[in-house]
Amino acid sequence: MSDHVQNRVHALLHTPALPDLGPGPRAHVQSADTIRTAMEDLKREAGIPERQHQLLTALVLLWHDRLEAAHRIVQEIHDADGSLLHAIMHRREPDYWNSKYWWRHVGGHPVYGPLGATVAERLRREPEAESLAARLVPGGRWDPFAFVDEAQRLASLPEDSPEVTLARELQKLECEAVLQHLTP
Repeated sequence: MSDHVQNRVHALLHTPALPDLGPGPRAHVQSADTIRTAMEDLKREAGIPERQHQLLTALVLLWHDRLEAAHRIVQEIHDADGSLLHAIMHRREPDYWNSKYWWRHVGGHPVYGPLGATVAERLRREPEAESLAARLVPGGRWDPFAFVDEAQRLASLPEDSPEVTLARELQKLECEAVLQHLTP
């Protein structure tokens, strides 16, 4: 079941462009209603538990720049997973202070280890990313607070700058790690 769910959600995350670090909206994203319908269909088909369904729906909504719709879901989920998605939503708003508030509620999330390894591997391919890797993946674990700081630092740069493009790729890796965690 989890491979089927993961594949279906991954298909919903396919867009021509990666999400911006900020709120968007980008062209060619799906409406909140379309996403909710697709996720309800998947819930019925695969028998996804309600909590998992809500978290996955919020993840897809965030990917498609539907921040307010995602926020309505995650503010009602009072655990580490809900707080994690809540933190990402506020980072993208951008409301950096509030994002860090929610990251503190997350605590030591299980996604930090695998995400740290993936991000470290990705940054090894960048000739000038050694200091970024040291900030974002100290000791091999993802530091979400450092990524909030990086998003804030990059907010004034053009969307097509290499640094912003790389950060958007890291945000995609973050999303994929969360998807893996939510669909074990």
